[in-house]
Amino acid sequence: MTGNPIRRAQLITPFGVGAMMVVQDGTSLISGGLDHWYEYEDGGRDSQKIDVNEFCVEEWRLQQLLDVDHFRLPPDFRDAREPVPNKFLKVPFLRFPQWHFCTGCKRLVQQPLTVRGKIKCPECEEKKKKRYLAQVPFVAMCDKGHIQDFPWREWVHRSVQPECQKPMRIIATGGSSLGDQKVKCDCGMERPLAKITEAKPGGTETELSKNLDKDGQLYLCQGKRPWLGTEENSPCDRPLRGSLRSASNLYYADVRSAIYLPRSNSDAPSELVSLLEEPPLSALINLLSSMGQEVTPQILRSQQSQLLRRFPDAAIKGAIQIVLSRTGKGAGLPEAKVKSDDQETAFRREEFETLRKPRDEELLIIRASNIEDYNLSFNQYFYRIMLVNKLRETRALVGFTRVLPENDLSLEEREAMLRLYSSNNKDNWIPAYVVYGEGIFLELNEKWLQTWEQREDVNLRVAPLVARYEQLEQNKKVRKKPIGPRFVLLHTLSHLIMNRLTFECGYSSAALRERLYVSGDPSSPMAGLLIYTAAGDSEGTMGGLVRMGQPGNLEPVIQQALIDARWCSTDPVCMEMGMRGGQGPESCNLAACHNCSLVPETACEEFNRFLDRAIVVGKVDDRKLGYFDVDSLI
Repeated sequence: MTGNPIRRAQLITPFGVGAMMVVQDGTSLISGGLDHWYEYEDGGRDSQKIDVNEFCVEEWRLQQLLDVDHFRLPPDFRDAREPVPNKFLKVPFLRFPQWHFCTGCKRLVQQPLTVRGKIKCPECEEKKKKRYLAQVPFVAMCDKGHIQDFPWREWVHRSVQPECQKPMRIIATGGSSLGDQKVKCDCGMERPLAKITEAKPGGTETELSKNLDKDGQLYLCQGKRPWLGTEENSPCDRPLRGSLRSASNLYYADVRSAIYLPRSNSDAPSELVSLLEEPPLSALINLLSSMGQEVTPQILRSQQSQLLRRFPDAAIKGAIQIVLSRTGKGAGLPEAKVKSDDQETAFRREEFETLRKPRDEELLIIRASNIEDYNLSFNQYFYRIMLVNKLRETRALVGFTRVLPENDLSLEEREAMLRLYSSNNKDNWIPAYVVYGEGIFLELNEKWLQTWEQREDVNLRVAPLVARYEQLEQNKKVRKKPIGPRFVLLHTLSHLIMNRLTFECGYSSAALRERLYVSGDPSSPMAGLLIYTAAGDSEGTMGGLVRMGQPGNLEPVIQQALIDARWCSTDPVCMEMGMRGGQGPESCNLAACHNCSLVPETACEEFNRFLDRAIVVGKVDDRKLGYFDVDSLI
């Protein structure tokens, strides 16, 4: 554990449970599991005095999707001088990797997960020298999310079960490659670290697992979970690969999010429903319902009379029914049920239908913008433009992956990785963070889109990308996802507009985010995108993005974004490379690189995959391939 500060939002991503970070003094730490959140560090304080209801967050749609009772905000540390409850709360961090080396004699020494502060080298101390240990730069991981110390002793002795227990040392021979560093045992055995990070395509075989043992015995993952404070093994049969502890593929947070959709009806206003969805009333309602007791307006008034004094009993009763239903049925929300929708598409469809109509609620304000007021030929390509003056987004951490952004673990298995002991009815929660922002919602012209996406040349262009992703699906490295011209078009257009908005209105590149609404179902198609700010600070609610979506301001943004997309500074390589084997993460991009179409990973829903400029604006030798005829917009 450590006393170093960290922002609450960062405990969701990028430093959520299981993630590694380096603090100010250079110590490498791993974020601890949820078992010890909302607990005092020592036994001198009574943990019963902690009021977790203060941190509870309700988001009914996301709770239903993830099958949890509620969400909790990461605890914030409060000093003893402040007269407030829940003082001294900290989030646990553990020291990892456990292996250290001396900066002088290079000896490798293993330390406990809970060790603190600077550690003196025992060998140098015996020689009356004052030298400190530093953590090794290498760890080992598997694609099921486990992480462990690099197997130094096994590697140097070329044995899965080495008998030698003599001191080891890590030696740098002067070069910059892994082959120029080696581990040496005092017994005389030594071995370079060359190729420890290498793996064959598909990840079924790694250099570390296959070639560690001289007799050919596989060295597989030990199922280590140091972020949970345990050194015990758990069952795992995946190959192990070495990694630098600062590598970008060491941790991918699995964050699920939802735009809050207020619920109301003729009896219960949305303001009252929102009041009952938040503490302290939500905690009281959950407690009563879990005990099998009927929740009545009289009981709520007896506990929170001031909060409910403005509302009659009939309204409170109607609001209670809406909250306890955990659905949008009878609450003024569109009931959009389409047979072909998977769970995620159905979840997005509720938002899509809501964003298409004006709405004026406390937590969701949507204004319609007349498409005819825009100067360009927008009605050919766009059907609807809505300005979202205010929205609330809840982001929940449901798990994480390593090596690849996705794997074949189920949602339940990912949530189980967040805590050492399985959650019970009392602890059926996951951490989340709430941000407020604004946005622009664009819906494409469905008639023009269907004509375009049925063209043979368009489908031939996207076919290599679809084939590569289907191969990944067969290898069970990614979740099943319908990829086609419609999806690639919307995703790439979203990136192009976001990149242009950072120039036009001064938002940082990480302040804008995208949310895609895609379905090719003939009976109920979707083709919309929401570009919004939800940075959690002043950048998220200043009104600049909505202003850029108004007639006269949006046209030059989209116009210049499309013009810029016609030529990349790395063309013709960028345009041609995608058709020769792909580029980008998992080779799932066509014409898209950092110079033209990529955005920060925190702003993209798909880890910068499924992008192609040619689908949007065409190629140099075939401008008609693209959805937009840029010449007509210039």
